[in-house]
Amino acid sequence: MSSETTVVSVSIDRVGLAELRNKWGWFVGLGALLIALGAVAIGASTLTTIATMVFLGWLMVLAGVAYFLHSFYCKEWGGFFIELLSGVLYAASGVMIIANPLISAEYLTLLIAMLLIFQGIFRAVVAVAVRFPNWIWLLLSGVVTFLLGLSIWHQWPLSGLWVIGLFVGVEMIFNGWSLVMLGLVAKNLPTAPAAE
Repeated sequence: MSSETTVVSVSIDRVGLAELRNKWGWFVGLGALLIALGAVAIGASTLTTIATMVFLGWLMVLAGVAYFLHSFYCKEWGGFFIELLSGVLYAASGVMIIANPLISAEYLTLLIAMLLIFQGIFRAVVAVAVRFPNWIWLLLSGVVTFLLGLSIWHQWPLSGLWVIGLFVGVEMIFNGWSLVMLGLVAKNLPTAPAAE
């Protein structure tokens, strides 16, 4: 067996491509499920937004409790009061989000819109200032990002009801699609050469 064949065999085993090839159907199945769930999330974007905000609120409450308990477990440390205060703030913010998920979603959506607007401006300025090869694509990306942020901001606060749910649904669809493609490519992977 040549050293090149050995390297390929070791590389395939190391990254688990043999396992990926053998279980490609699971990847396709999970991807299809994520695509379906993403479509449901987009179709019920307001409900998805509320569920996402409630989930985020509970995560913050749990983080606050963890900070709070850790501060007392390590109370001799100089950062005791900072951790204690952080725990209280995390938990209080989480409770506020859980109590008012729609209002929280509106303000989070406004923050997302502002970030998209400033990111779009930054990308466009960098593209025009630096002019590296294919800079036009970064400029186009900046303009699209800017327009997306502007569109969300223009429809605010109504956009707060659906933007987060839409983003979650779109992310699930793209993630699902990438898993489907990975599974289909894995189905046709060559088998590793047998070790001598």
